[in-house]
Amino acid sequence: MKLVVENLSCQRGMRPIFADLSFTVEAGRGLLLTGANGSGKTTLLRMLAGFIEANAGTIKLEGGDDQQELAEQCHYVGHHNGIKHSFTARGNLHFLSHYLPSDKIEGDHFQEAIDTFGLRGLEDIPAGIMSAGQKRRLGLSRLVLIKRPIWFLDEPSVSLDVRSVETLAGVVSSHIKNGGIVIAATHVPLGLDFADELVLGK
Repeated sequence: MKLVVENLSCQRGMRPIFADLSFTVEAGRGLLLTGANGSGKTTLLRMLAGFIEANAGTIKLEGGDDQQELAEQCHYVGHHNGIKHSFTARGNLHFLSHYLPSDKIEGDHFQEAIDTFGLRGLEDIPAGIMSAGQKRRLGLSRLVLIKRPIWFLDEPSVSLDVRSVETLAGVVSSHIKNGGIVIAATHVPLGLDFADELVLGK
C-alpha cells in the first residue's frame, strides 16, 4: 500500500498556497510536514483527508481497499478534538465507533482506547468539564479504537503534557511499525524519527 500525490496545487483566492507538489508515502513509513505558519501544512492534510478539493493534481491510494474511498481508510486529527462535550468519554467512544464505522473494531478496543491515553476513571465524566489535555487525549483515542491504515495528524500534541506526548509517540511508532502510514505536521518534537520530511513554503 502507498499514498501517491502528484502535481498537487492549491490556492486561496488569487494567492497560491503550494503548487506542483508530488510525493509518495509507502506502508510502514512516516512523513513529517514542516514549514512556517501559512505554508499550507493544515491545508495539505485536509486536502489529503478529502475535506478540501485540490485546484490541480491527483491523490491516489494504491493497494488499499478498492471498495472504500481514501477518506474511509484514514484518520484525520486536526486542531479541534472532534468530541461532543455533552457526552461522557465512554459516550464519545461509542459515538465514534458508529460515526466512523469499521469492521476492525473489537470489544477490547474500547478499553484499550481508554487505557492507552490515560482516561481510566474518566469514562463517565462529560467531556465538557474535562481539562484541555484530557479532551485532547479523548480525541486521540479514536486512533486506537478504530483501526485505519492511514493517519493524518495536524499538531497532534497540542495541550498534551510530557507523559502524554510520549504515549502519543509510542502509538504513532507502533502504527508505522505495523505497516501503517502517518503524515504529521508538528512544531513540537514527538520523539520520533520520521523516515521522510517535506518542507512546505521553501
